[in-house]
Amino acid sequence: MSEMLPGGGAPGRLLRYGDGPDQVAEYYPGTDPTALVLFVHGGFWRARYDRTHARPLAAALSEAGFAVLLPEYRRVGQPGGGWPGTLHDVATAVDELPAAVAPQLPLLVAGHSAGGHLALWAAARHHLPPDAPGARPAAQGIRGVLGLAPVADLASASRLGLGDGATDAFLGGSPADRPDRYAVADPTALPPPGTPVTVLHGLADDIVPTDVVRGYAADGRAEFVLLPGADHFGVITPGSEDWPHVVSALRKLADEAKGAEERQ
Repeated sequence: MSEMLPGGGAPGRLLRYGDGPDQVAEYYPGTDPTALVLFVHGGFWRARYDRTHARPLAAALSEAGFAVLLPEYRRVGQPGGGWPGTLHDVATAVDELPAAVAPQLPLLVAGHSAGGHLALWAAARHHLPPDAPGARPAAQGIRGVLGLAPVADLASASRLGLGDGATDAFLGGSPADRPDRYAVADPTALPPPGTPVTVLHGLADDIVPTDVVRGYAADGRAEFVLLPGADHFGVITPGSEDWPHVVSALRKLADEAKGAEERQ
């Protein structure tokens, strides 16, 4: 399958979390939402793939009972993109935007493909050493994580050469070249986030093979759901056969977050 991404959809209200042209996010408030979903788009961290292809997803989730933040971030091929700017941008968006738009709602972080990597990484940032990009001294308020065909194991993705070497371009080399970077950017190398994690992955995905996720989920840190017949893009295409699984997974995470709050 090609890397052609679906597109279209109207943008949400634009917010800023930095001074750069790509340090922005779109907000889709929804109607009586049960949770706020911060959705990180994919595209192998590269500049030619931006948030526009995820607008239909954001709009559909807002219609399904969620408020949605769709952040942009600096990407490989742009000034400051890749290591470490991409990580700094996603960390800042997660830390600042939810409190600015819907502090009363439980926060769910989701992402697709390379955006799935960034979502899983963002939830584990409190495990990073203090000098690592995006490090936090304590866990943030993420109440659940959904990875859609995520590049969850960067070392494996590098070894397989996914996206014509996209992982090495993102981190500036292979695990042998940049072991320090992989140690703090690879979700599989980090401890479990400590919050519920669900991963949905299509068995027919030929862009990010399922083996790139199996290693991440092997220790039980995530509920790993394989979707028979699903390709790489069905999980981000409203109206597809795979779309109900996405909405159901987010509703389950929202319900778990609400239950956890009631037990506190």
